Amino acid sequence: MKRVLLTALLAAALPAAADSLPKVEIYMPTPCLACIEWGVHLMDNGFQVAYRETADMAAVKRRLKVPKDLESVHTATVGGYFVEGHVPADDIKELLRDKPKALGIAVPGLPRGAPGREVKSQSCETGCSILEGESREPRRELFETVLVKPGGKTSTWARH
Repeated sequence: MKRVLLTALLAAALPAAADSLPKVEIYMPTPCLACIEWGVHLMDNGFQVAYRETADMAAVKRRLKVPKDLESVHTATVGGYFVEGHVPADDIKELLRDKPKALGIAVPGLPRGAPGREVKSQSCETGCSILEGESREPRRELFETVLVKPGGKTSTWARH
């Protein structure tokens, strides 16, 4: 009986936690399987996600002042910040909690093993990690999440 009550209380608390996170709007070209997988990563971590397909990603990046050397494929907005590339959900949660004076955060390029860049489907030919040998295990790259301050200066936000 206690177990059922505890389970019910936890289930009731989870939607409230998810509701407290702002919606992430992901701007992406069509089709982009890795972009969709990154959105799934965010949803798995309590965010609500809206996908916005656009043919002019350069215009989105210019409008949000994403530095060219930090660009990836998709660009998102959340809580007044831009989120460029395959940024882990925990980095976004920390950004929203700490509220630094910044334009946003970015994971430049397409590092293998970053959220949305893991191997989930054998049919994923673009955006998925490169598989090595018979083990079919993904090769993972180390990467950084970068904080972009007003004026464009950057600093390391997290290392992965």
